[in-house]
Amino acid sequence: MKFTTPATTNPIDQLKVVGKPVDRIDGPYKTTGTARYAYERHDVVPNAAYGYVVGATIAKGRITSIDAAAARRAPGVIAVVTHENAGKLEKGDYNTAKLLAGPLVEHYHQAVALVVAETFEQARAAAGLVRVEYSPIKGEYDLAKAKDSAKVPKKEEDPETKTGNFQSAFDSAPVKLDATYTTPDQSHAMMEPHASIAAWEGDKLTVWTSNQMIDWGKGDLAKTLGIPKDKVRLVSPYIGGGFGGKLFVRAEALLAALGAKQANRPVKVALQRALMINNTTHRPATIQRIRIGATREGRITAIAHESWSGDLPDGKPETAVQQTRLLYAGAHRLTRLNLAVLDLPEGNAMRAPGEAPGLMALEIAVDELAEKLKMDPVTLRIVNDTTVDPEKRTRKFSQRRFVECLRTGAEKFGWNKRNAQPAQVREGRWLIGLGVASAFRNNLVQKSAARVRLDGKGVVTVETDMTDIGTGSYTIIAQTAAEMMGVGLEQVVVKLGDSDFPVSAGSGGQWGGNSSTAGVYAACVKLREAVAAKLGLAADAQFADGAVRAGGKSVPLREAAAGGELVAEDKMEYGDLDKKFQQSTFGAHFVEVAVDAYTGEVRIRRMLAVCAAGRILNPKSARSQVIGAMTMGAGAALMEELAVDKRIGFFVNHDLATYEVPVHADIPHQEVIFLDETDPMSSPMKAKGVGELGICGVAAAVANAIYNATGVRVREYPVTLDKLLDKLPQVA
Repeated sequence: MKFTTPATTNPIDQLKVVGKPVDRIDGPYKTTGTARYAYERHDVVPNAAYGYVVGATIAKGRITSIDAAAARRAPGVIAVVTHENAGKLEKGDYNTAKLLAGPLVEHYHQAVALVVAETFEQARAAAGLVRVEYSPIKGEYDLAKAKDSAKVPKKEEDPETKTGNFQSAFDSAPVKLDATYTTPDQSHAMMEPHASIAAWEGDKLTVWTSNQMIDWGKGDLAKTLGIPKDKVRLVSPYIGGGFGGKLFVRAEALLAALGAKQANRPVKVALQRALMINNTTHRPATIQRIRIGATREGRITAIAHESWSGDLPDGKPETAVQQTRLLYAGAHRLTRLNLAVLDLPEGNAMRAPGEAPGLMALEIAVDELAEKLKMDPVTLRIVNDTTVDPEKRTRKFSQRRFVECLRTGAEKFGWNKRNAQPAQVREGRWLIGLGVASAFRNNLVQKSAARVRLDGKGVVTVETDMTDIGTGSYTIIAQTAAEMMGVGLEQVVVKLGDSDFPVSAGSGGQWGGNSSTAGVYAACVKLREAVAAKLGLAADAQFADGAVRAGGKSVPLREAAAGGELVAEDKMEYGDLDKKFQQSTFGAHFVEVAVDAYTGEVRIRRMLAVCAAGRILNPKSARSQVIGAMTMGAGAALMEELAVDKRIGFFVNHDLATYEVPVHADIPHQEVIFLDETDPMSSPMKAKGVGELGICGVAAAVANAIYNATGVRVREYPVTLDKLLDKLPQVA
């Protein structure tokens, strides 16, 4: 099915099942421990051996020798895999560095060996016996020092944009802001490690893994191993968190496959936490310069956003300027990405790549501009709203309820009680402040397919390689099928995360929910046609309450499959509506903080998010996604930072003891409001994404609230107490 014209009335609009706050159907499995995660697939892979990964202890250089003799003699050891016996390995399309080092080492903790043994303890002990000698090469590990060598990346789409004459407009603006902000390297820090079990049956490889994008992973694993894609099967029905860190095949999956080949039996590998942080991907640090020129009435006339980030050779930049191209009006504009070569572990996508770190800077800058203008920060944002793409003024937004998000949030949060003068509100030893920030994330759609089956009992089964990374994919897909086929949720079975199923959009980029359900919609349209034809009913038959009705006739749905199962498969493909209309999601974040006047300790007291993100397919799971994103935003604001050892080139705090993330005590009451919205330009579901919108702007709202509480402006994240302490108001 092709989606080339705006959606009109369709069965989803009935909203009998879709749009309801249904409990997640995978919830009982997860709470009873019966959900089947990759490392625990004893049901299908009995007697698996254990692999333990050895990581490089230099960041850049060459392996001069590997002595694995002692490891091979250790109790229980079955095999040791290194580049010397792994065979020829290619680099996958989605990998910046090779997954197995040798002889070249490209980053710290790049895998150099896998030890396979009968037990995990034996594999771990033997891994300590592997002796690797290196010839180190001097590397670059400091973004600030490498900044001047950064270049505009040629491979990136629109790395530099110019509209009007920014410099002239900025120079002549009566009110100017020119400030630089920094965001640190951050880790996904998901609960479930990167984990896989691999088994060979002849020349066919099956990997039970934790991966967000099944088809991408299947293709890259096949390319790396040099085998046909149809000889690889990936299975990933449950994922214990990904946040972008599991978009691509990582070292443990490849090494499990190589280990299983050498051991001639299934092998399971989970990356230890230290290797998760240095061996896999992370959100790269940024340096961002923002310049804004405005009239004294607050209208932006000139805006420029330049960002610097670093990655390995052939890597990509953090696209931190993207939202600035679309969020605020202004005739004269400039955005530019700059990429430096750094020899740190691979920088790549982390929840809301681009907009999340970009808004951390932009939304403090807007707050600073409001202060210069002596203007309310909410009002300033409203004054600079636009109904068209500021870079392409002939292109309108499909929906843009940004101002409504701001006004709704301000009223609900009690913004009118905010004291505009910083450091004026106290409760005992606590300084109290309110902050606001805009939320923005582009709406993306991806081709997505599904297969739908109807059996003689009236049960509808959906099969698609879509994954559920904790987002509720099982539930919204079931709701879609139930709505389309006119049955209750108890009559729907959903099977996900298997490369034997039709290729879906996968989970990433905030496109998964809308795109995958649209694919199920397409398959269900085909199944409805097949059912109507089988029952001799008109093609426009109505499906409701387990029956099919047309021309005054009503037939139970199950009768269509009385002579055998009916199967339909289709995919949703998209035309150019996203080029004709700018499709984006919008929101507003409001935060109240308390800062200890003596110690600088920050406590978040209230958080509110207002979101305009198309049709909300399941308000309960959508709220869960947004409050989880708000929590990650609070972490980015106050604590999350990968500390770089700039002499050796690795992240020092590579565990959950020293890489701090928010815990329950850090997070207060959170409230989420979804505006009632549909976007017919997006898909037949009239939905958009929301899971990444929830993190966009949160950190800046926290930072702005801290400024309102204390009068201390921090432009270097995270906002830790050492950056506040000596600047706090004097305490008598």
